[in-house]
Amino acid sequence: MRKTSPATPLEDNADGVGVAAVNRALSLLAAFSKQRRSFTLTQLAEHTGLYKSTVLRLAESLEMAGYLYRDREGIYTLGPAPLQLASIYRSSLHPSEFVMPVLRELAALTGESAALYTRAGDKRLCAYRISSARAISDNVQQDELLSLDRGAGGHVLLAFAGEPGERYDAIRQGLLCLTMGERDQETAAIACPVFGVDQKLEGALSVSGPLHRFTPEAIQSMQGHLLAGAAKISTHFGGDPSVFLDRNPPTGT
Repeated sequence: MRKTSPATPLEDNADGVGVAAVNRALSLLAAFSKQRRSFTLTQLAEHTGLYKSTVLRLAESLEMAGYLYRDREGIYTLGPAPLQLASIYRSSLHPSEFVMPVLRELAALTGESAALYTRAGDKRLCAYRISSARAISDNVQQDELLSLDRGAGGHVLLAFAGEPGERYDAIRQGLLCLTMGERDQETAAIACPVFGVDQKLEGALSVSGPLHRFTPEAIQSMQGHLLAGAAKISTHFGGDPSVFLDRNPPTGT
């Protein structure tokens, strides 16, 4: 008797794009997440819409290859093979390969300069940067060291290093920091964190430019583009991009 689960079309469409058995096996691996780290055979079948017999055959193959592990109680968890692949993936990419395209997109969408800052002792380093195509823009160069306690990017780095205070509590809560004329009286910036594995801070993504162009409407638009960019970079670093959704507009000084 056929299953009536909403996910049943996965069985029916097995001869679609790609190799059916591979697609089904990948669906088992895709079922696992930080929120759901273990399954019984029945739960995997219900989650994927596959028959138990299909799940059992695929799981046996995945277990032999190290992608799944089944304990004595029949509970399935991920095996070591995905971690090995993730390590290879991270080591094969230089950060610039996925950071620079995001910065170029941010600069094009906002019309302002975009940068990724990392902490360097008691300073912040402009690790990657794309300058605005406009004739007038802020004057920061890639590899330049700036103050940590002045400017949106520096405040974000401090906030996620545990700096105390209401201002930093607000940044940790809202993930955004806006500064208006703080580092330079004619410059404004908005920044948010970029996360990696286990939501470890990897840097601060920033959009900056002349103060007069940071109108409330422009800030609102920049905020959305900035959070979307941070989500993309965080994904490549192994972070959780979902934390950047549905955030409120920043307030600044």
